[in-house]
Amino acid sequence: MLCAPPQTPRPSPRRPQLSPAPAPPRCSSSNAAQPSSSQAAAAGSIRCLVLAPEGRAKLDPRPDRDFYAFPRLVTHVDDAFIAALTDLYRERLRPGWDVLDLMSSWVSHLPPEVAFRRVVGHGLNAQELARNPRLDTFFVKDLNREQELALETGSFDAVLCTVSVQYLQYPEKVFAEIFRVLKPGGVCIVSFSNRMFYEKAIGAWREGTAYSRVQLVTQYFQCVEGFTQPEVVRKLPSAAGSSPASPLDAVMRLFGMAGSDPFYAVISYRNFKPM
Repeated sequence: MLCAPPQTPRPSPRRPQLSPAPAPPRCSSSNAAQPSSSQAAAAGSIRCLVLAPEGRAKLDPRPDRDFYAFPRLVTHVDDAFIAALTDLYRERLRPGWDVLDLMSSWVSHLPPEVAFRRVVGHGLNAQELARNPRLDTFFVKDLNREQELALETGSFDAVLCTVSVQYLQYPEKVFAEIFRVLKPGGVCIVSFSNRMFYEKAIGAWREGTAYSRVQLVTQYFQCVEGFTQPEVVRKLPSAAGSSPASPLDAVMRLFGMAGSDPFYAVISYRNFKPM
């Protein structure tokens, strides 16, 4: 029997170790406000992360699609808030625009007299979206599972998000997608109050104050390269010294509750604010 001569084992070539792509740094009060000169960040890229892991956590860990499986045909803010929001849209939006209503519902806050070229809605419940009279088309997507939007780059003049930003667990990626789908000079308007589904709001929102929530949304814009400096609009309930509008309002003030929902909106534009 012939035997093969013994083979001297040859060392296998070492494969170079590939380091994972570094995650964006956490935002601080300085790098959220000013671009870093050491980073040549491309427009639309995420410059830093706003939230820590605990800030993204929810008390109810169930998928949001399960939570919103049944339609909630209710209004989540009062008439004064809705009127303030519609007035803001009337001031900032133009006829003939393409509008994306992100995290929408069965109610439209768009001015009824303004005709837009196209209004696309997004949400978590198809029955709610089908009831919205201003939507030309809509799609269902859980932005806490997948942040990419199946929409063309630079295809919208405005992106709106009403009383829903408090539920986003990955706002940095969502706002980067908002930037992508906006046309140059397009506007994003994020509005909110002090109401929420407490168990579904992220920790950073639940544990925050009115001031810190405004700052949080401001940082969401600032963490994406290319958004203009955010503008804040506030409309707060009547001062304590003013006369109550009704007996119910007087009772609510007695227990430290305002008679109407506070209105906040944070506004930013892609690349520049049109004149």
